[in-house]
Amino acid sequence: YGKNTIKFLRLHREGKKHFIKEVEVCTHLRLTSPQEYLEGNNSLVIPTDTIKNIVLVLAKKNGIPSLEQFAIDICSHFMTTFCQVAYVKTYVQEVPWQRLHENGVPHIHSFICVPDGIRFCEAEQCRNGPLVVFAGIKDLKLMKTTQSGFEGFYKNEHTTLPERHDRILCGELFCKWSYGECKDFDFDCIWNKIRECILEAFSGPPDCGEYSPSYQKTVNCIQMLVLSKVSQVQVIEVVLNNTFYNVLDMKNLGLTNDKEVLIPVEAPYGSCACTLGRK
Repeated sequence: YGKNTIKFLRLHREGKKHFIKEVEVCTHLRLTSPQEYLEGNNSLVIPTDTIKNIVLVLAKKNGIPSLEQFAIDICSHFMTTFCQVAYVKTYVQEVPWQRLHENGVPHIHSFICVPDGIRFCEAEQCRNGPLVVFAGIKDLKLMKTTQSGFEGFYKNEHTTLPERHDRILCGELFCKWSYGECKDFDFDCIWNKIRECILEAFSGPPDCGEYSPSYQKTVNCIQMLVLSKVSQVQVIEVVLNNTFYNVLDMKNLGLTNDKEVLIPVEAPYGSCACTLGRK
């Protein structure tokens, strides 16, 4: 049991310059005894309102140096404070605020919300067990308008999809990875590096791109690049929910449409998923 959707903004001031983290936290506990379920005995139950208050107090006292460290702090608090807690899991996701720039100059206290992917993390721990930390990015919408195709696929009497050697590749990406033994990691630096790998693998070189024969191959390229460049990542899961675009037939309007006006296919949509780890 636990508390979901604990939302708050943490404001930190350094002189005139302000720093913000707006997050949503979910924290769940498992107790050493199920007596509250089986017997209605609530003597070991930590109220969910108390769970919420603990999260807010930790944010006030410790700040949020990184999402991962904040999740670790929450897990550590419940494990060291309550002997009846057998397991704790905390999920934290961040609202994508970025500092506003005016003519290239960073503003000291103004921010803009940019929907370029949502950062999240999870930390979980069993009593007398290792701390496990995951991190990730979700709702990252990506598109490239060429250098993608889909050919040579299996066909039977139910196949109506034509082969395409030049198409738009577009999708909403979810990526989650696990760390090995958590040492003194710079979680912010690692997260930014993985995001750069995702963008690089998806798009290819900026002057020419890189051909993608399928959504599946693109997913694998993302995973392979992350594992090759970020040694702290042990396992990486990538899900790419696909958005397809059809070329609008404009002959009845007396126009030739050379892939200039396309209509998104809202539903159903495809999805490719893969989990890849080190040996």
